[in-house]
Amino acid sequence: MSTVSKLVLGLSVVLTLSTVAGVHLKQNWDRERLHDGVLRDLERVERKRENLRVLEEQIQLTRELVAARDRQEADTPGTHSS
Repeated sequence: MSTVSKLVLGLSVVLTLSTVAGVHLKQNWDRERLHDGVLRDLERVERKRENLRVLEEQIQLTRELVAARDRQEADTPGTHSS
């Protein structure tokens, strides 16, 4: 085999191995990005649930506060409005 054909063969092998390695690395990177996206979505859903829970608590506290204020106004003489 001539030197030029050995060089071409070696270059072809190097390029082929580089391409295969590059494709595998990109697949792994894409897989990690997809997994990270799923984790971000799960965190977003959990934050939304927590925000809804806090909102419900605030609504309940507001109702209790309004009811307590109304009771206090009803119990205080001379503050009845006509």
